[in-house]
Amino acid sequence: MAKKIAIVTGGVTGIGRAIAKTLVEHAYTVMVCDIDEQRGEQLAQEFPGSLYFYHCNVAKEEEIKAVVERVYCEHGRIDALVNNAGIIRRRTSEEIKVSDWDEVFQVNVRGAFLFCKYVAPLMKQARRGKIVNISSIAGKMGDITSAPGYGPSKAALDGLTKTFARELAPYGITVNGVAPHAIETEMSAQWTPERRESIIKAIPLQRLGKPSEVAAAVAFLLSEGADFITGEIIDVNGGYLMD
Repeated sequence: MAKKIAIVTGGVTGIGRAIAKTLVEHAYTVMVCDIDEQRGEQLAQEFPGSLYFYHCNVAKEEEIKAVVERVYCEHGRIDALVNNAGIIRRRTSEEIKVSDWDEVFQVNVRGAFLFCKYVAPLMKQARRGKIVNISSIAGKMGDITSAPGYGPSKAALDGLTKTFARELAPYGITVNGVAPHAIETEMSAQWTPERRESIIKAIPLQRLGKPSEVAAAVAFLLSEGADFITGEIIDVNGGYLMD
């Protein structure tokens, strides 16, 4: 039987990279979509025949459409989509430019919507498929890091997840989200020691999360064991938010 085909956006670094590598370990052929060509090609070389890099700016509809068409043409199926690509602009509500706000929504929400829009018809035709959107704790409780566009964009992404979950359920397609908080990535590595310590103190498990732990939640939602789960936003936050 042919290996399942998965698309992972923003899959070159951090959480996205961990998701891509975990799916390869779960016998997927993974298509990583990102704008970082150098790292993307290096990642593909680590998993020859199992992971491929596609240049794609999720802020551009024509590039998303072209990538989806190319993946389907080359592999004949798309079994899973993981919308992980996202950006953050750290400014106060008074300082942030409207263009920065728009850019955050364009990538974090519109990009995920467009990938769903173009992948969903192919999954509906096959009457199977799984979609996972990578959200954030900020989508549930508001932004806590002086980035006024980020939390609202993730709240919108959660709403988008549930909307597609209802629309696609009759076709056997599940749509879920994963909401991380305080994960060991390049972004968290920029924190000062004082900030890092204060964040860890507020987490019941008293540590930061690992990208692999977010990836494990994604892998579960893509597995047969999660066939009866849809429209759910799973927390991966060490107990910081229990809802």
